[in-house]
Amino acid sequence: MTEGYPVREYQGPVKRYCQMLDLKDDPALIQQYRHYHSPEGCWPEILEGIRQVGILEMEIYIRDNHLFMIVETPLDFDWDTAMSRLSTLPRQAEWEAFVALFQKCAEGATSDEKWQMMDRMFYLY
Repeated sequence: MTEGYPVREYQGPVKRYCQMLDLKDDPALIQQYRHYHSPEGCWPEILEGIRQVGILEMEIYIRDNHLFMIVETPLDFDWDTAMSRLSTLPRQAEWEAFVALFQKCAEGATSDEKWQMMDRMFYLY
């Protein structure tokens, strides 16, 4: 990417969560999944819900059928409480059922069950 990515600046430190998930290894499904995560294809209620629970920034990267997500939040953010609340917001359950068609996951899995949390093991000081 030659033009770079926009980066938000905050007044203080934030929490960062990194997660991974695999998609079904089907190029047509992956292309559709990309569309539903584009500005034109993403459901507005999902974006609003993410913001409502206190998430400041969210990025998803893809390589082949592997996804890597970075989530930035305020320091007082509680992941479990936020995910519990997010699951009750408008269209969230419908969204999770829909995107599960593209994801390698158990039937009926919640977002928090599908996306596997990662631990940071290196930081360039």
